[in-house]
Amino acid sequence: MKKRIVLVCLAGMSTNLLVNRMRRAADMKDRDVEIVAISASEVEKDIQNEQTDVYLLGPQVRYLKNDIKQALNNSDIPVKNIDMTDYGLMDGSKVFEYAEKLMDGGN
Repeated sequence: MKKRIVLVCLAGMSTNLLVNRMRRAADMKDRDVEIVAISASEVEKDIQNEQTDVYLLGPQVRYLKNDIKQALNNSDIPVKNIDMTDYGLMDGSKVFEYAEKLMDGGN
């Protein structure tokens, strides 16, 4: 079953480079995943219309973590902050590995 990773940022644009690098990392591992970036204003719509396996927050929107968890009715879907160093370096491999760990039930 295809997994879905959503990166949330302020305008949905700054994470596009990271998304592309994460997709490359997923391809190298032959993983069947959908990785998208959305703006903070699109989260509620995404929660209602999509099946997302993990939400990763960019540094500029980390303050929304509890709001998103609440919107998800405190479900088991992980909502975590992207490590600031990994985000700054646009390290798609590390962020993808983190997302996989979260989807597999890790912290």
